[in-house]
Amino acid sequence: MNLKGRNFITLKDYSPEEIGYLLELASDLKAKKKQGITGNSLKGKNIALIFEKPSTRTRCSFVVAAVDEGAHPEYLGKDDIQLGHKESVEDTARVLGRVFDGIEFRGFKHKTVEDLAKYAGVPVWNGLTDDYHPTQILADLLTMKEHFGYLKGLRFVYAGDGRNNMANSLMIGMSKMGVHFTILAPESLWPKNELVELCQGYAAESGSTITLTEDTDAVKDADTIYTDVWCSMGEEDKAAQRITLLKPYQVNKELMEKTGKDTTIFMHCLPAVKGNEVTEEVFESGASVVFDEAENRMHTIKAVMVATLGE
Repeated sequence: MNLKGRNFITLKDYSPEEIGYLLELASDLKAKKKQGITGNSLKGKNIALIFEKPSTRTRCSFVVAAVDEGAHPEYLGKDDIQLGHKESVEDTARVLGRVFDGIEFRGFKHKTVEDLAKYAGVPVWNGLTDDYHPTQILADLLTMKEHFGYLKGLRFVYAGDGRNNMANSLMIGMSKMGVHFTILAPESLWPKNELVELCQGYAAESGSTITLTEDTDAVKDADTIYTDVWCSMGEEDKAAQRITLLKPYQVNKELMEKTGKDTTIFMHCLPAVKGNEVTEEVFESGASVVFDEAENRMHTIKAVMVATLGE
């Protein structure tokens, strides 16, 4: 499958077959790395890593993935370039596109990564924006596939803030790949209708379902329970209100037991605020696959770069 030259901005732009291909490639690259085999598909390439928001997993994953495949990654923090301040995003994009072979962006406005992609002339990869976090979803899908052996037909529940970038992106990824997807959240924190309708279209094609509910009984038969922090970066002022609103949706032992399955796994994109969205007990339990998920960020990001830029 040829994805050469493609941007990776949101999974809306990728077909189920293309997502499946990236997961297979990631799995292959992971197996090779475990055997001590790295590649040179990015040899001679220079990659710009633009970070408006700090990050552990995204930054480390892009750096290690790039180096493993022979590229040189250059970290550009918010004080290193004039993105959208002294220089417009489109001008910065055109400059960086002349110098670099690929650009990763992690920041606030989704429009910034779209504009970079529009003007850079080289592949642009979304490392997270306020709206979407597609590289995380690939890692989540790979983790589930490794754990269960398949994706289609699994039952997935996302508990917590149902309108943040993770809920949005998970709904897109799961509905495309045939995973039954439930958002368990107070109605005031459900995703936008237009995105729900779009994903219902994906679900109809893949044979899965989308459910939005406030009822914790909806976790019955879930294969995966997923959560994220109750306050995203930049929302710290809403913390007290969110804790009150979301406390009934905490992933704790009782919620995990409500699935009626002893095979249910717990997932989280990290970092976690233990005692808020998840208890220490569940986080540290045998059901938790959060560190497999964190490692898989690197293998899936490597697959995206190899597929879109590699030789």
